Amino acid sequence: MLRRKVKEILKGSFKGPFCCLRVISVILFLVLISGSGILFKSLANQRDFSFLTNSPKVLSEKSSLSSFIDPSKKPRIESPDFLLVQKNSLMEICPPTIVTPQILGALTGESEPEDIQKIIVEYIVEPGDSLWSLAEKFNISLNTILWANDLNKSSTIKPGQKLVIPPVSGVIHYVKSGDITSEIAQKYKAKVEEILAFNELSSEGDIYIGDILIIPGGVIPPPPVKYVSAPAEVPLASNYFISPLLPPYKITQGLHWYNAVDLTRGNCGEPVYAAAGGKVLKVKLTSSRLRSALGGFGNHLTILHPNGVVTLYAHLLTSLVSPGEDVSQGQIIALVGGEPKTPGAGRSTGCHLHFGVQGAKNPLAR
Repeated sequence: MLRRKVKEILKGSFKGPFCCLRVISVILFLVLISGSGILFKSLANQRDFSFLTNSPKVLSEKSSLSSFIDPSKKPRIESPDFLLVQKNSLMEICPPTIVTPQILGALTGESEPEDIQKIIVEYIVEPGDSLWSLAEKFNISLNTILWANDLNKSSTIKPGQKLVIPPVSGVIHYVKSGDITSEIAQKYKAKVEEILAFNELSSEGDIYIGDILIIPGGVIPPPPVKYVSAPAEVPLASNYFISPLLPPYKITQGLHWYNAVDLTRGNCGEPVYAAAGGKVLKVKLTSSRLRSALGGFGNHLTILHPNGVVTLYAHLLTSLVSPGEDVSQGQIIALVGGEPKTPGAGRSTGCHLHFGVQGAKNPLAR
């Protein structure tokens, strides 16, 4: 009878609300007797909490490990100690310093991931920044920044502007069809093996259209020299060209891109005359009302003259000739257009003719 009574008491005690307190009291008693926390710390380091299996708050090995080993969480330097709170709960104690991945790598003997050092940075210019200071800040050459952002040494930057910053001095290359690593290296005066190593390529053929390569130590080649086999301007007699519009007309804009003038009689639909005899090269007509249609010229045509000079007639209402057709000087070839928001007007701001000359002086230039 007495044995049964003791069993019932013990059985009920483990179900009572103060079960955890009783167990902790026993542990504290043992600690006090031993004169130190060696026993308790040993148990904590071994993560042997089997004596708490009946506690309402169970600390499993998995949960205790995940608190400082799980890679998805911020790592700790070492396993935590434990603190008794209000004599009925345990909590882990960790150092207040949070260890970053870089510091953790240094502690474990591992270096910073290489990928971090090989990325292209998009930098937002801050007040006080200059191209020279950014080159020094990122430890790359000034030319590297200039090449990556299509700038030159006289360019200025302003706060809020975005700049592409390569990870090392060199060139950024965008792979296109037909590119070969050896030819890329030759173009930028770089070494094939360095390109392969820096970009982690398995072989010279391990590149694809659209890839972005870093060319360490590469330099942009100078622009090729252009040789002109004929004079930039063919000397013409004063009467070689006639006016493409009947006088009186008004020049609304003097010489502008490309060696052209704008002239008008004030109305759309006026006849346009061939300034000289020749063959019609092309006729481009569009139904678009966009200002950027056909490069801004809108409806236009060109004529190749026997001496190699080409004349351009733009902002046309329509063309009256076809490509390949021979025309004579003074022949009506088109009608003046350019009325804003009409098909084929291009960037015109009103009814006028854009008359350009390539290969000779524009006779109407002032």
